[in-house]
Amino acid sequence: MSSTDETAQVAQQASPLGTTPPTRPSTEDPTGRARMPRWLPRAMVLALTLIACFQLGSWAFHQLTGLLINILIAFFLALAIEPAVSWMAAYGMRRGLATALVFFAVMIVGAGFVTLLGSMLAGQIIDIVEDFPKYVDSVISWINTTFHTELSRVDIQDSLLRSDWLRRYVQNSAGGVLDVSAQVVGGLFQLLTITLFSFYFAADGPRLRRALCSVLPPARQAEVLRAWEIAVNKTGGYIYSRGLMALISGIAHYILLETLGVDYAPVLAVWVGLVSQFIPTIGTYLAGALPMLIAFTVDPWYALWVMVFVVIYQQFENYVLQPKLTARTVDVHPAVAFGSVIAGTALLGAVGALVAIPAVATLQAFLGAYVKRYDVTDDPRVQGHRRRGSGALLARLRGVLSGSGRAQPAVEREAAEEADGEAVRDSS
Repeated sequence: MSSTDETAQVAQQASPLGTTPPTRPSTEDPTGRARMPRWLPRAMVLALTLIACFQLGSWAFHQLTGLLINILIAFFLALAIEPAVSWMAAYGMRRGLATALVFFAVMIVGAGFVTLLGSMLAGQIIDIVEDFPKYVDSVISWINTTFHTELSRVDIQDSLLRSDWLRRYVQNSAGGVLDVSAQVVGGLFQLLTITLFSFYFAADGPRLRRALCSVLPPARQAEVLRAWEIAVNKTGGYIYSRGLMALISGIAHYILLETLGVDYAPVLAVWVGLVSQFIPTIGTYLAGALPMLIAFTVDPWYALWVMVFVVIYQQFENYVLQPKLTARTVDVHPAVAFGSVIAGTALLGAVGALVAIPAVATLQAFLGAYVKRYDVTDDPRVQGHRRRGSGALLARLRGVLSGSGRAQPAVEREAAEEADGEAVRDSS
């Protein structure tokens, strides 16, 4: 009998009566070669499907980045006007009409500001163009006097008109007009998109909250509604506190500019107030540059006075005005606010810089309810005071410097420790 027959007999004896032993699936075909496992094709198809879905999602995300940013801006704008809309809705006005009135007021104020600022800039540009030959003559006269040259404005104009640089600049500018036009059209479309989304978010706020809560369990619904309320309070408080500081800043700068006799003082004051408050980090410098330039055309010393006033007022705002106005609305540490602005700028550019502070304030207020806090001990080191053990330390140093070299007796050590304890009790 062969070995195969012996193995079959042993397996038949080991198996229960009336059953056949299980057979393992063979990984070899009848020819003796290894066969591919059945799960491998399906695993390969699944892996390729996941990779394709990831690439498709990545492509769609990059294509929709602009739309997502616009929706984010619209959401924060809706949160900012939510208190005003809810206040009018509480008196029986429909939310759609209340939202339309708020948007209409904002559009009127924005259009008036842009119109006044545009007329100011147009007038200043016309004055600069008319006085430009005088400026050129004064500069040429200074150069001729200082460097003993014989330049003339006519020769400089001829050399500029015949230069290749001017010809290339004109050609590039002709092509750049189309780019500027396309950017203007794109900016108007983006503004329209943000306006529509923010209007729908504010007008249909309750419906949006109900739709969001309908897919969540009751416990999660309470958390979402609480987070929504905190976001509304923090964002609205941030906008309103910034608006109040912009009003105070505008009034202060208007008084200065009107006292100096600078033209377009009201428009410049509104410019300083809005830009310095709603453009983080560099808004103060951008806001002060335009009044300084306009004041310089009147008198160079006026520009210096404007710069000094901007610096002094900024310190007053940072250390006196801002902490009092934002303590109940935003309550974010200046270092945290500065870091959040930098992080938001790195992630979303200018949009991230604008929404960083209210977003961090909302997150801080929401997480603050889940952080357990304890009473702080009365140790003076909490307040930054150090223990007054300097007397005993000086005594020890005198003993070392005297050359005794002996260890401090126990009585002296106890006296020094008692002095340290009394000093700590006195400081507390």
